[in-house]
Amino acid sequence: MSSINILCISGSPVEGSSTDFILRRLAAEIGERLTPKIETRISFVKLSNTGEIACQACGKAPEEEFCIYHDLDETYSLLEKCDCLLFGSPVYFDSVSAQAKLFIDRCNCFRPADFNAADDSPRFIRLLERRRPGVIVLVGSEGGWFEGARRVVAGFFKWVEVVNEGVITYNSPDLGKKGTAAGDEATLRWIAERAEHVASILKCDVEDR
Repeated sequence: MSSINILCISGSPVEGSSTDFILRRLAAEIGERLTPKIETRISFVKLSNTGEIACQACGKAPEEEFCIYHDLDETYSLLEKCDCLLFGSPVYFDSVSAQAKLFIDRCNCFRPADFNAADDSPRFIRLLERRRPGVIVLVGSEGGWFEGARRVVAGFFKWVEVVNEGVITYNSPDLGKKGTAAGDEATLRWIAERAEHVASILKCDVEDR
């Protein structure tokens, strides 16, 4: 049986958050649309639990590993091997959370600078060659602005060879309550629509293997 690896990465520091709910629900619904012909393996990484440190701008390009620090080795491996990436963050100060931005910065290692390039123009070594579908999940307050955060994650997707297959945004009516997206019918419909779209892409990917 063919298999698909779906990786969910959450930049929300809150347990049981709407960001986490949407990511988990989206992954599950994608999996439902792939079974029984395709086995789905879902991994969930909550960045606030990884002990990640900030990028130190070391400027090095390790040849046999992604980073000289090893706090994110497991997450790097999951990202490298996944067939689909679902990345979510709450919106803080018109951008992603500190946890999400820290991880994005640390993923610079997936395209390290090529200091041996023949000319002075920027050159980067592409360590990931296979492109994968992905979905961006952003959660904000009522009337919240998502474009700043969307641009950050969209740029990250390009860097790690992920094709943006849509953005799910949710405006929480009460930031004092956790996981309110679970009761929002519009968000549930949006999740189902994105799940159908991504599942169709993954089915084609499996057929092309």
